[in-house]
Amino acid sequence: MAITLGHNQYGKAENRVVRLLRDSEPHQILDYNVSVSLGGDFDATHLDGDNRNVVPTDTSKNTTFAFAKHDDVVQPESYGLDLARHFVDDIDPVTGARISLEMYPWTRLTHDGAPHPYTFMRSGSHVRTACVTYDGAGVWVVSGVTGMTVLKTTDSEFEGFYTDEYTTLEPAKDRILATTVTAQWWHTDHDRDWQQSFDTVHGALLDAFAGHYSKSLQQSMYLMGEAALSADPGVAEIRFTCPNSHHFAYDLAKLGINNGNEVFHADDRPYGLIEGTVRRDDAPDPGPAFDPGRGW
Repeated sequence: MAITLGHNQYGKAENRVVRLLRDSEPHQILDYNVSVSLGGDFDATHLDGDNRNVVPTDTSKNTTFAFAKHDDVVQPESYGLDLARHFVDDIDPVTGARISLEMYPWTRLTHDGAPHPYTFMRSGSHVRTACVTYDGAGVWVVSGVTGMTVLKTTDSEFEGFYTDEYTTLEPAKDRILATTVTAQWWHTDHDRDWQQSFDTVHGALLDAFAGHYSKSLQQSMYLMGEAALSADPGVAEIRFTCPNSHHFAYDLAKLGINNGNEVFHADDRPYGLIEGTVRRDDAPDPGPAFDPGRGW
């Protein structure tokens, strides 16, 4: 029986890159967390300690900051494409690159009734994400959002579910439905306005969540995905992770108070975890778009 080296990758994770666009009026701030993973001809460093093909992770770090001066930095997808193509096309031992980005939103402050030109507040409604995988021939771009917490105070139920001897959950005719959405969508069209595409999909997700009567979080998740694909023809597939943020009506009867379905205990764990994929029936295989182990 032989022991062999399997899939491997390396890079510099969580480079906190902030680019200030001083030439614009008003100023703009681009706040990124960038992780670089490289694959290629690196067997020798694992098997023999021969580092001649190894690009130091410090070099990856420096590159992410240097490329923040490029015009492509304004969108996470274009910034990721710029970096991935450099690592693969310009560095011989590297045959594959995966660039994962988080983009943190900042909101311009208001001063004397008008937006201030150079003062900001970090906003927390969501974090925009992107992941670019490139192997020298094919490129895969995945956009996304994480930390997007949404809640419905009514128009949500959960009834008619399967029961057995271990079921204690009572059916809910009128409940709070809340989740913190992580969504990633894969583009088959790369010649596009990335900001416009993000705004379109993000808006479709929120509109779908608000605009339907929910019978389950699974149903809501599917309708959000369906809306996203309908809104953007360049998106082939969207994947969701949606934890069910339970809100249980608190028993105030023991205190002699009628709750009236108004006071809740927000229970953070354990939680239901709902995950799923919505895709076009004619979409090609996503290849390594979502799976780093198939990236090189």
